[in-house]
Amino acid sequence: MTTDKPLLTVRNVERSFNVGSSKLKVLKGINLELYPKQLVMLRGRSGSGKTTLMNLMGGLDTPTEGEIFFKERPFHKWNDDKRTDIRRKDIGFIFQAYALLPLLSAYENVELSLRMANVPRSEWKARVTACLGLVGLAKRMHHRPFELSGGEQQRVAIAKAIAHRPSLILADEPTAELDSQMAAQVMQVFKEIVATEDVTICMTTHDPTIMEVADHVYEMVDGVFVSN
Repeated sequence: MTTDKPLLTVRNVERSFNVGSSKLKVLKGINLELYPKQLVMLRGRSGSGKTTLMNLMGGLDTPTEGEIFFKERPFHKWNDDKRTDIRRKDIGFIFQAYALLPLLSAYENVELSLRMANVPRSEWKARVTACLGLVGLAKRMHHRPFELSGGEQQRVAIAKAIAHRPSLILADEPTAELDSQMAAQVMQVFKEIVATEDVTICMTTHDPTIMEVADHVYEMVDGVFVSN
């Protein structure tokens, strides 16, 4: 299901980095639109520019050229503070390495994202419990990361990313460390979240076996999309 207005628009975006005395052009004119309630994948080899694009879409970096609009607002023109504020409230991140705090339980890791988003304390318990239930970890919520499998840790990371009710989740190689069965489970969780949480998920992947669940796959080679 899509609405007429894109959630995020990337228009003619280029990103270059200074390497010694020369410029390395990593993105070479990217155009992309993400709509509400979609699961979109960016596919490409290491070095194709996928992670650079994700960082721009999440406001962790700004383009050298081009424009990025988030909910029709000019993300590319905003300063770090303004982009950080939007990230805390409206964007969730999932990383390949899970990014969980090892001394906190699954419950406390998810709760932390609500604290950071300034969600009222009275809502924490119900929301944390609901998110961990959604990813199938209701019975494991008081375990710490080292007591959980890789797939379970990734599901805690997903619960943490959706807890503050973002509009957009950016997931960088979320299944790379998982075997095919665990990867399939994580993709089922993603589909469930898109359906029930009113969120768009954009993820990078190398894995051809999980692409059939996507609404859209963009193939990236050497800083450009080759088909979409």
